[in-house]
Amino acid sequence: MYLIGLTGGIASGKTVVARRLAEHGAVHIDADVLARQVVEPGTPGLAAIAERFGPSVIAPDGSLDRAALGAIIFADPEARVALNGITHPAIKELTQRLFAEAASRDPNAIVVYDVPLLVEASRDRDYHSFDLIVVVNASTETRIRRLIELRGLSREEAVHRLNSQSTDTERLAIADVVIDSNGTLEETLRQADALWESLPRPVR
Repeated sequence: MYLIGLTGGIASGKTVVARRLAEHGAVHIDADVLARQVVEPGTPGLAAIAERFGPSVIAPDGSLDRAALGAIIFADPEARVALNGITHPAIKELTQRLFAEAASRDPNAIVVYDVPLLVEASRDRDYHSFDLIVVVNASTETRIRRLIELRGLSREEAVHRLNSQSTDTERLAIADVVIDSNGTLEETLRQADALWESLPRPVR
């Protein structure tokens, strides 16, 4: 198995690159999807969140009220740390299981782990488990504009989201490959295609 860690700041175009690599045949594992799965109703993760943050973050149907929780954690760094302490271990366990399943199905699989918090994980030195780290990068102004235009956030909300993540400098410091997504969609996809062509191919 060849394991790629794919990361980038919010609205950087990371998902576009991940989907393109999946079209080429990579196994795409999305950390955001896993993060939702570990807090579904009935999970220990959701129970722990309700205990820590109170009933206001639980929707009437018993699911996690993401808007209510988001309003808390984006305004309070300590709350964000507490949430990460609940979700990250569960996500890590699920991720390792999916990696093992992908390798079992195809020992030569190229797996793309699409993970916004790769830099945060690297502080625990988890990033050494990757064969290649790819950072999708766009300027702060480009990402703020995308958040406003595509997600309907106010400028203040967009800046808050960016400030809650690692800096571009921290992400670029661990990059083996950087994809510049400041340009057009086509330009970003061409870089993703070039990346795919550069990856090692096993002798079958």
